[in-house]
Amino acid sequence: MSTQDQFIQLGSLPEDVRKQVLDFIEFLMGRKKRPEEPKKKRIAGLAKGMITIPDDFDEPLEDFKDYM
Repeated sequence: MSTQDQFIQLGSLPEDVRKQVLDFIEFLMGRKKRPEEPKKKRIAGLAKGMITIPDDFDEPLEDFKDYM
């Protein structure tokens, strides 16, 4: 399909649909222009000491004694 055929098809659409198509084209063009942000390097150990697990973590809960 040639560019001219596509332009004719676009022109034959109702005004509100044509606006949606043009907005989508602008969205796609903007995606290509925007450079990708570099991923931040993770640093191990930043939360060290902030989380603690109680000694009785693995013990059965009182609420479930009837089911055991």
